[in-house]
Amino acid sequence: MVQVSIGFQASPPLGLRVEQADLDRLLAAVGGQGWHDLKTADGSVRLDLEHVLWVRVENSEPRVGFGR
Repeated sequence: MVQVSIGFQASPPLGLRVEQADLDRLLAAVGGQGWHDLKTADGSVRLDLEHVLWVRVENSEPRVGFGR
């Protein structure tokens, strides 16, 4: 699972955990029109692609404490 945040025009970002294949389909669809159904760890989300401004993929490296 990959942690992603999705930014929209008029609402706070949405944080989700998705499979890599579902993330790849989302990234291919962003910039298009219509609706996109995204499977997540907790269910599914239907996104209006015209309102998606950005997608951030979190680094999967484990971190402990304040060091780098």
